[in-house]
Amino acid sequence: MTEPAARLLDVYDSLLRTNAEMQGAVHVGRVGPLYLAIFPGGQGFITSPRFSGGEPTPLSELVAPALEYFTAHSGITKVEFKTRAHDYAPGLHETLLSHGFTAGEPESVMLGRLENLVSDRPAPQGVQVRRISTTSELEQMCVMSADAFGQPSAPGTAQELATRMDLADGVELWAAWAGGLMVGAGRIEPVAGTEVVGFWGGGVLPGYRGHGIYRALTNARARSAMATGHSFAHSDSTEYSRPILERQGLAKVTTTTPYLWKRS
Repeated sequence: MTEPAARLLDVYDSLLRTNAEMQGAVHVGRVGPLYLAIFPGGQGFITSPRFSGGEPTPLSELVAPALEYFTAHSGITKVEFKTRAHDYAPGLHETLLSHGFTAGEPESVMLGRLENLVSDRPAPQGVQVRRISTTSELEQMCVMSADAFGQPSAPGTAQELATRMDLADGVELWAAWAGGLMVGAGRIEPVAGTEVVGFWGGGVLPGYRGHGIYRALTNARARSAMATGHSFAHSDSTEYSRPILERQGLAKVTTTTPYLWKRS
């Protein structure tokens, strides 16, 4: 079942921004229409509702007061300002750079019906896909995922995920094993009060890509999400996962670019 692009973008703007992005935050503040979240581990996050051009204050003029909010908290070590390509935000890129933010890689915002992600194809031979059930598997997943994305393993990530799991808010962690080695993983996070579930952290080790492991992980997570009554899947996808999700029926509704500030 294919949803019209305009309908999917409306779902994204109305259900998946601001309040929906505050799940797991230990504190939420506001600067005008901006939502400012503090997450465990000293991470700040800035997001906004859609800007269409009729707002009293341009988005670029809110960068300075939003950053001041976080610099006043000594425990904040980095801040992400999340931008969307379909927002009306002239001068935002230049303003963020002038305030010490660095642009990250753009990601595709993918959205569509969960049923499109369900496949009858089995997992690749020798590959087992199941939910993570132990602390050691959780720690292993964090190290493996960092390797999959070519990033250093961030201290405290496993504890943050364990804290989320303790909240019992529907977050599920899934992994794939090949020959006893964890080679891929991903999680799902239901958006409270909606039919949408987020697909996050999906990654496979470079040497194991192209064999259907990511598809198998997606299939398992989609089946689990549908079993709990959800209808839509949402993911901010890299260029590794975007083509797979498009082939499975999700649509690219916009792009999002994170801008990162780090305390000196």
